Amino acid sequence: MSLKIAVQMDPIEAVDISGDSTFAMMLEAQRRGHSLFYYLTENLSFRDGRLSARGCDLKVRDTVGDHYSLSEIYECDLAEVDVVLMRQDPPFDMSYISATHLLERIHPETLVVNDPRSVRDAPEKIFVTDFLEFMPPTLITRDEHKIRAFKDEHKDIIVKPLYGNGGQGVFRLGRDDENLASIVELFNSMMPEPMIAQKYLSEVRAGDKRIILIDGEVVGAINRVPAKGETRSNMHVGGRPEEVDLTARDLEICAAMAPILRERGLIFVGIDVIGDYLTEINVTSPTGICEIKRFGGPDIAALIWDAIEKRLE
Repeated sequence: MSLKIAVQMDPIEAVDISGDSTFAMMLEAQRRGHSLFYYLTENLSFRDGRLSARGCDLKVRDTVGDHYSLSEIYECDLAEVDVVLMRQDPPFDMSYISATHLLERIHPETLVVNDPRSVRDAPEKIFVTDFLEFMPPTLITRDEHKIRAFKDEHKDIIVKPLYGNGGQGVFRLGRDDENLASIVELFNSMMPEPMIAQKYLSEVRAGDKRIILIDGEVVGAINRVPAKGETRSNMHVGGRPEEVDLTARDLEICAAMAPILRERGLIFVGIDVIGDYLTEINVTSPTGICEIKRFGGPDIAALIWDAIEKRLE
């Protein structure tokens, strides 16, 4: 089948094609003969029951410095495409939430990946609380007294924004750290949402495992090892990818999640596991598929399109 794919993403000119999962998915779609339409969230419009986007037809190439070509800008009725990939990065803010509401106007007649309602209901650091039995000790609050009590109990903790991404705003507060009040004050002055505190897991020094699931099935994993002097393992901030094997605990976590992911239409999901603990569930724009392929793992972009095409059949 030849499909028309609309891709809602971040600016194409800023994409790092060596490791961008969205770019890998677009290359695979094009290889299969599908056509691509590219637009940014700010160019969505809804009028008289019609959801449209101003954007361009897109051609992609695996060539650094010359990785895309665009047509003239035009208005596309998104009800007339076959698939919309919702792939812009968080932050998970009102702009992001508004986009999910708008995309619900066309889903599932036009298949939106991932399901926009389920994306909205599953922010990474809150969706994970559906699986408390696999989580490290965790607190979500704006209350400095509760965070201080949590630190007194666990001694060494991580504090981060509830709706952050890419390792931004992640702080480690060790046993003798005196910055807790300042960090809480900073967070509360900059954002109205609660923050999240978790017990620091020393196992992160050995890596933070990203496991990819397609339609609830485990298809690959990569380990991300923090750089020297860093607590964060995200590759955006210098984490080193390496091959990794899945443990019995990893598979137990994935098996518990699988039916819920399938039920909610979350086709492409990346979970983060440190040691024996599930820390995040990424449903907005998961990454890691390029690194998995580079280390000899499966071509996950192809598996994603297999799953999407199966849905459309």
